[in-house]
Amino acid sequence: MTKIESGLIRRWVDGWTVARSLPEAEPVEPAGDGLRSACDQPGREVEVFALRADEEPESVARLAAAVAAAREITWLTVPTLRPAAVEAVMGAAGLWLLHRSEWFMTTDLTEHPRHAPLAPYEREVRTEGSVTAVSLRGPSGEVAARGSIAVVGGDAIADRIETDPGHRRRGLGRAMMSALAESAVSHGARTGLLIASEEGRRLYSSLGWHHAADVLIARGPEVPSGQRRSSP
Repeated sequence: MTKIESGLIRRWVDGWTVARSLPEAEPVEPAGDGLRSACDQPGREVEVFALRADEEPESVARLAAAVAAAREITWLTVPTLRPAAVEAVMGAAGLWLLHRSEWFMTTDLTEHPRHAPLAPYEREVRTEGSVTAVSLRGPSGEVAARGSIAVVGGDAIADRIETDPGHRRRGLGRAMMSALAESAVSHGARTGLLIASEEGRRLYSSLGWHHAADVLIARGPEVPSGQRRSSP
């Protein structure tokens, strides 16, 4: 594969916004180089996702320039098979690289390994609409691990997979991903999608998830108080 398909990125963004109860992402006009999501988080008010970084490298330069000039604190997330070239474009636009080593990953959920949490941990599963949240609780009822997955059509987007530092190396990550995959399949999903951190990708790779692209994440410069600039 020489590029990551824009349709696959769109599918991930659609599920990611559902998983986080965010408004539907909007196209970045006029060229349609990416999608824009209002995150409304301190230090991350807006996030722009590049759709055509490998198909049309110039699209990254256009998005990076717009992010650098944005009035809100804006992140630019770029899935790509050409990370060195993308990093250079981001730097030339004056963006600050936040994460370079994340991975866009996919899997066939129907073949996902099954792992139950070992005692004394217990699994708690709650589904609201198209989003399932899983918690693994310790002997005192504390949340030892948590995560969520959103089902959109045949896709399931895993998000915010976390294990408390005091409960790591006990198989909870594997049990968490098993529970999320099981729930997603029961709700009609077949394909799993996620963006993994450097630490998380080792776990996901061991469970059969496949690397589809690198993911670079950069942020625009600080916006001085009271200054207004145009949005991307």
